[in-house]
Amino acid sequence: MPEPATPATPVTFPPAFLWGAATSAYQIEGAVREGGRTPSIWDTFSHTPGKTAGGEHGDIAVDHYHRYRDDVAMMADLGLNAYRFSISWSRVQPTGRGPAVQVGLDFYRRLVDELLDKGIKPAVTLYHWDLPQELEDAGGWPERDTAYRFAEYAQIVGEALGDRVEQWITLNEPWCSAFLGYASGVHAPGRTDPAASLKAAHHLNLAHGLGTSALRAAMPARNSVALSLNSSVVRPVSQDPADLAAARKIDDLANGVFHGPILHGAYPDSLFAATELITDWSYVEDGDLRAINQPLDALGLNYYTPTLVSAADTDLSGPRADGHGASDFSPWPGADDVAFHQSPGERTEMGWSIDPTGLHELIMRYTREAPGLPLYITENGAAYDDKPDPEGRVHDPERISYLHGHLAAVRRAVSDGADVRGYYLWSLMDNFEWAYGYEKRFGAVYVDYATLARTPKSSALWYGQAARTGTLPPVPEV
Repeated sequence: MPEPATPATPVTFPPAFLWGAATSAYQIEGAVREGGRTPSIWDTFSHTPGKTAGGEHGDIAVDHYHRYRDDVAMMADLGLNAYRFSISWSRVQPTGRGPAVQVGLDFYRRLVDELLDKGIKPAVTLYHWDLPQELEDAGGWPERDTAYRFAEYAQIVGEALGDRVEQWITLNEPWCSAFLGYASGVHAPGRTDPAASLKAAHHLNLAHGLGTSALRAAMPARNSVALSLNSSVVRPVSQDPADLAAARKIDDLANGVFHGPILHGAYPDSLFAATELITDWSYVEDGDLRAINQPLDALGLNYYTPTLVSAADTDLSGPRADGHGASDFSPWPGADDVAFHQSPGERTEMGWSIDPTGLHELIMRYTREAPGLPLYITENGAAYDDKPDPEGRVHDPERISYLHGHLAAVRRAVSDGADVRGYYLWSLMDNFEWAYGYEKRFGAVYVDYATLARTPKSSALWYGQAARTGTLPPVPEV
């Protein structure tokens, strides 16, 4: 283990390391009825009473669609050299099928050109949860056809932007799309059907594989294709065999269901055993696993907090929650015999425990799972109850401490042999936080939702200094 960093031995990063921030289309763009864009499942879900905090939605969000030039200039002023954003599928292909709407693609062409002009490397995520509503009306991700529609969409965007964008991510957090969208129903489209959620997971995997092939056919060979997984760091509360079995079950449902076929060409047998009363997996057709198991150029990892589990009859004091929102339905099909527990320690505004060791553990796991595959931290960050002071400045020392701890964990993983090539802070700025509406602020930049004025928080200035120097500045005294 490397020596702890001191002022004499600062935490430094490789010269080519990417220092970025990340966003997603529905959370920031607004302009939901402009340029031919049609509703996505998140438009429908957020306008359904009772689905989001305060009935809030992304109709305006933070108006990035109209303010993108100023937002890119702000990134450049902060010193960022990379920006990960997603494409709104229904802005490009309003029905989810057929020809593209060029005015929709033109927005992303302008955004990419603006980024490149400011020396910021764009990373495009094709799907960050906003399925065109017409495709959901036709069955959504539980339907096999949706995977083929995604491949068509991937080809369209790859052809339009592949000459200027080198980094591509097919899917963001397919676990959330499948299990929060179709099992617990706390995310769009809000369905609560465990069998459908497992079908959705398979068809998301198939979409990734087909989309990867479509991108490679449409783009220069130099471009990198990856996907971003919110792989869980699953820990049992004890070494009791029942708790170890509970952790294995959740690991399969959180991780193996995706990295099994994507990295290794097979689902875990233990996953089939755990879900045999829910589905027979007959929708996995001949050739699917070969289509899914495409060689990757990189892997994105999203990390926020570890997951602590036990067998359901274990009696521990304290709250039990899976950390994925309130619902009478579980996002874990076949895991009714598993209990979730709050991890100890300080928490963010989301109630998530702060544990940088989990990020190091995750990185090292995938260094072993996929040796030689470059890794990026495509999301990591924290929500706090940020407020401007009387002078209009926003001080968030808790977030600085969070970032310092997690970036130090990344650097330790690099020292331990991991090939981590970049870090994308979640998020560039405060935005629509899905079912939480505008209650939770993850941004390094404060947004006044009444005026939409942007104010870099002290964490943004701290992170910008790290990006410019490749060295973690000290954490200021609170």
